[in-house]
Amino acid sequence: MHNHGIGSWPARRARKTPNRTALIHEDRTTSYAQLDDRVNRLARVLRERGVRRGDRVAYLGPNHPAYLEALFAAGLIGAVFVPLNTRLTVPELRHQLEDSGSTLLLSARCAQVDDLGDAVEVMAVAGAEYETALAAASPEHVDEPVGAEDLCLIMYTSGTTGRPKGAMLTHGNLTWNCFNVLIDVDLSADEVTLVSAPLFHIAALGMTCLPTLLKGGTVILESGFEPARALQSVERHRITCLFGVPAMYEMLAAEPGWERADLSSLRNLLCGGAPVPARTIRRYLERGLAFVQGYGMTEAAPGVLLLDRRDVHEHAGSAGVPQFFTDVRLVGSTGGAPVGVGEPGEVLVSGPNVTPGYWQRPQETQEAFHDGTWFRSGDIATVDAEGYVRLVDRVKDMIISGGENVYPAEVEDALLEHPDVAECAVFGVPDDKWGEVGRAVVVLKAGCAPDGAALLAHLDGRLARYKIPKSVVFAESLPRSGTGKLLKAPLREAYGAGAVAINPLRKA
Repeated sequence: MHNHGIGSWPARRARKTPNRTALIHEDRTTSYAQLDDRVNRLARVLRERGVRRGDRVAYLGPNHPAYLEALFAAGLIGAVFVPLNTRLTVPELRHQLEDSGSTLLLSARCAQVDDLGDAVEVMAVAGAEYETALAAASPEHVDEPVGAEDLCLIMYTSGTTGRPKGAMLTHGNLTWNCFNVLIDVDLSADEVTLVSAPLFHIAALGMTCLPTLLKGGTVILESGFEPARALQSVERHRITCLFGVPAMYEMLAAEPGWERADLSSLRNLLCGGAPVPARTIRRYLERGLAFVQGYGMTEAAPGVLLLDRRDVHEHAGSAGVPQFFTDVRLVGSTGGAPVGVGEPGEVLVSGPNVTPGYWQRPQETQEAFHDGTWFRSGDIATVDAEGYVRLVDRVKDMIISGGENVYPAEVEDALLEHPDVAECAVFGVPDDKWGEVGRAVVVLKAGCAPDGAALLAHLDGRLARYKIPKSVVFAESLPRSGTGKLLKAPLREAYGAGAVAINPLRKA
């Protein structure tokens, strides 16, 4: 076998455990032998559609077996997979399709695709037409030479300049991240993993789904997260591993059936995207469950730091220590020299799981690395004498809302398109449900009346709803430095609390 990328995993798994269950989705069970067959047939279909080595193939839809079939099939023929966020608007999706140069869009049950057909060729991958195409394809195995350094996927992450940029992840990046997970989390061959967080984010894909399949476990694939259904799945399938952001775990514990649910099968609860609130930790400890907390980023595929559940009490508040094959260094702002114990420094990351850069963004790629080797996270942390890292601030002005990254620059650009807005600034404020949400401080043009609801409605359709601020306050001016740079620290101090206009568009 000449393919050493992740596209070869179904075939390699099938020759070891052909009859073991790989996937369960909506009561449909797929063995590893069946997954291998379907992936290979889809690879043949993609070739018939003109997809060649290096071409980009996009996917739009909720969690579905076709997502994984497409990821592996693209990897099998050396193509590049581009998963798209279903929560994005049509203009946002168009930009990512055009920026990536995707030649084919695979769609599974996604309404936005009706407005994208003029931008790219579309192929439905859920339904009778898809099944017919697979059945007609040759079952002969494809063996395209693919190595660890070949590009596997482009995953878009919001940029500080307001335009999302595609983080490139190689087959090696994803594989080494899986090695980190299997070493640090102790996933087993009998793992039964519930994947309900969206696979268009790297965390669900890289921290639980791919490691489980690599190990030969079973993935219970849910189209979306529903707390009541998740509790039922834990009992029905004897789930051993969960992954989610804190908001998902809080909703799970708030379900009426929480107290009586049989959770005895659970042994790995992974959480990322934001620190787990103390109250949530307590709720799970009462049921004998502890979290494995992680810190990572799309550019690291995604694992960087991990706090083992056995260290939660002794190192509460810490993000953990570097994962096995990943190195972390904290450096000061002057000259990039390492900082001492307890001193704040920017988190730099290096390892075989770290991106080679951003798709067609050479300048941003160069700026993202220190000394050409260490990826600059933009986060500020301290490290104690035992090597445990604690995140304390961000260099990048990013908001993490319900596990989604929101960059204020993008939101501010959209707000400034409103004819009444003279200036604006967006920053994050604490939120009980989402961990953090955006707040907009707006300076209106002369003669305009304040109307927070209208400003937020202006953003609907321009930005994904999770990016829309939850509140608006109005100011006469914004604080700036002598060079005109916006100063957000005074804004947070002045407008971080108090009565605000609530965004009626924010969905639960």
